[in-house]
Amino acid sequence: MMNLMDIDGYRPVIQNDAESGMFRGEIIDLNGGADFYTTDVAGLRQEGHKSLQVFLDMCREDRVEPRRTYSGDLTVHVAPELHAEIIAAARGEGQTVEAWIEAALQRRLAEQL
Repeated sequence: MMNLMDIDGYRPVIQNDAESGMFRGEIIDLNGGADFYTTDVAGLRQEGHKSLQVFLDMCREDRVEPRRTYSGDLTVHVAPELHAEIIAAARGEGQTVEAWIEAALQRRLAEQL
């Protein structure tokens, strides 16, 4: 189970903060930080929305793009044995290693939703 929710097209990760006894949400994929706390599940969306609006207002004032961009390049180090198995599986399916890994990651993400 993923601890993600959607607030106006932005995704906060939700965790239980044992130290404070509260839920903590951190909105990811931003060019800065936006987090929020609440004591109950019902408050997550409300507090998340407030935090996001403050962040977006600041971005508008500073003329900053709120969303972080990604290059699409991802370096992953794996055990040599796994590397060999990935190459064999990709070639066995007639795919490049990159295409095979991308498809495997997409399948794994789909399982989480």
